[in-house]
Amino acid sequence: MPRPSPKRSKKTTASRKATSAAAPASVRTRLDVDERRAQLVVLAVQAFSDRAYDEVSIDALSEAAHISKGLLYHYFPSKRDLYAAALKHTAEELLQATALVEALPPIERLHRGLETYLDFVARRGPAYVALMRGGIGSDPSIASILEATRRAFLSRVVAGIEEDFPDLGIGPVEEAKLAPVLHAGLRGWIGFVEAGSVDWVESHASSSASERAASRQALVMLFSTVLGEVLRLAPPR
Repeated sequence: MPRPSPKRSKKTTASRKATSAAAPASVRTRLDVDERRAQLVVLAVQAFSDRAYDEVSIDALSEAAHISKGLLYHYFPSKRDLYAAALKHTAEELLQATALVEALPPIERLHRGLETYLDFVARRGPAYVALMRGGIGSDPSIASILEATRRAFLSRVVAGIEEDFPDLGIGPVEEAKLAPVLHAGLRGWIGFVEAGSVDWVESHASSSASERAASRQALVMLFSTVLGEVLRLAPPR
């Protein structure tokens, strides 16, 4: 006579169901090294955009990534390293989003680049503000990211001077041979664009779409006009 199978306690059954339900989640979070690092950087970008540096919790980030804090520190030895990676990611996104469209006519290319720049600022406002303000003082690694971003934009501006402002008759300009006054003026213009963009995104946080579009276009014209004046007043060589 077959023996009846023992009854499973409700606690045991519930435990097995919980284990079974949790299994797919653990599989979904088993990422390779590059994928895990990319995931942590994206989470960090969001976290540091939403909160001040000191308010971001490594415990919360590791929990959001479904990994231990120790594993997070395996990828990024310190919170500062993770922050630097998040800023670098934002800077790379910004440079990629504003890549020049070579086929456009003169000046329109500059306008399109500035429009794309402001579109990025509007879309990723908190991350952009965090990038421009550094967040943790005069840290050398953060400063190097900001400097590299600004130098990339300076190179683009210099490369487009001849085509974007043909009426000035400047001709081809080499960045390495820029006159000190023009170099200072262009760096100052880049700082003006950065500061103006931060103010724009913060002051229009609650504006309507039509108001943002109108102010965006006005800002593009302002930035373009100021750049033209810098080039007119400063000798290129």
